[in-house]
Amino acid sequence: MSRIVPDPLIAESAALIGDPTRAAMLGVLMDGRARTAKELAGLAGVSAQTASGHIAKMTAAGLIAVAKQGRHRYVRLAGPHVAEILERLMTLAALARPGNRARGAEDEAFRHARTCYDHLAGRLALDLVEALVRRDVLRRGHDGFEPTLSGERWFRALGVDVARARCSTRAFARCCLDWSERRDHLAGALGAALLKALLARGYLERRREGRTVDVTAAGRRFFAEEMPPPRASAAADRAGGEKAAEQQRA
Repeated sequence: MSRIVPDPLIAESAALIGDPTRAAMLGVLMDGRARTAKELAGLAGVSAQTASGHIAKMTAAGLIAVAKQGRHRYVRLAGPHVAEILERLMTLAALARPGNRARGAEDEAFRHARTCYDHLAGRLALDLVEALVRRDVLRRGHDGFEPTLSGERWFRALGVDVARARCSTRAFARCCLDWSERRDHLAGALGAALLKALLARGYLERRREGRTVDVTAAGRRFFAEEMPPPRASAAADRAGGEKAAEQQRA
């Protein structure tokens, strides 16, 4: 029987990401924002020298990109493809955790609404996508979403340049598996443009640190209008039908 030889690149990448300090650094960068090497060291709880060594290894592996501006080096994820890999690893980690683990308020806020690199994730993102699919704003495809004609108007009214998103070199409207909910939210160029529009209109606010985003008062009104609960919608349809029938009988 021939011996199966493991791919050294897989083992090397797994070892890079699996280091607790590097995993912490990558987790910080999952919000899509660039950090100076000094900031990253502080957030990861290590010295600048230690952080520099980790940054060099992750840069060589293509996990992060470093740009020098003046005296500072700014570090960010190498791209959305790295964020997708990390999100899927988080999904695997969540499957291994006991389901009855106690959750605090910060954990619940994180699960409700957060950034996944440059697009919206969490329960809010999933509820929004499901509502848009119900309303025929979006349609599910084999590996992504596609806005309908009326859906393109909906996105444009929100300030999303759909045509520009289509011309992007990255995937247009792909599915991204949400690690906490284990369902797909909207990613790709359209997902990034949607999050940008929601932030620009003041419906969502980013926190100074971390990936959690907060829904503003204006945002609560917006999402309540755009995401009517399925049962409420069905009840409204039934009520409307009954009223129309009564009017016909009269």
